[in-house]
Amino acid sequence: MTAARIIFWLICGLLVCAPSFAQSTEEAAADETATRYGISLLRGKAYDPDQIGLVLVQGQMLLDYEQIFWHRAPDALKLKIELNAGLTTDGRQRGLLSLNMLALRYLEKFRSGRWTPYLEGGIGLIYTDFRVDGQGLRFNFNPQLGAGVEYALPDNGAMTFGLRLHHISNGNTYKDNRGVNSVLMMIGYLF
Repeated sequence: MTAARIIFWLICGLLVCAPSFAQSTEEAAADETATRYGISLLRGKAYDPDQIGLVLVQGQMLLDYEQIFWHRAPDALKLKIELNAGLTTDGRQRGLLSLNMLALRYLEKFRSGRWTPYLEGGIGLIYTDFRVDGQGLRFNFNPQLGAGVEYALPDNGAMTFGLRLHHISNGNTYKDNRGVNSVLMMIGYLF
């Protein structure tokens, strides 16, 4: 099965299954710690070492930080779990798959009407069907750092828009450790 078909079936699965996980609008409105789910599209390009174009589909789960880590945390701090599947768009027809965990912090004091900015950062594991010269491994670490804004919708959903720095490397677990650095733009929907 080609990588494009795998991504197509992942998108279909997320669109069909994800709404069944979401809480009703009344429950979500009453509980600010409610788990939220979403889907996003990320598009960007590696700036170091090659000009590798990337497009990713992301399924995500946004959890209250205190539900996972048993210590006090600000209400604005969330834990984001992501599953990404993607393709290169530079003619190579190569795929990638990653699982990431990020801390997401809403910047409540900068909220303006329905717009709430946020910062996020974390790490995950990534498999790439391609390697650049000197990269060494196909399984790597995937640290990321990003910023964005969430636009609240009347139905308790939200649109998200963001920019993310994306890095791939094996963290010196192998002698060849040439990293790949990218910038990705993201648009998504949370429900």
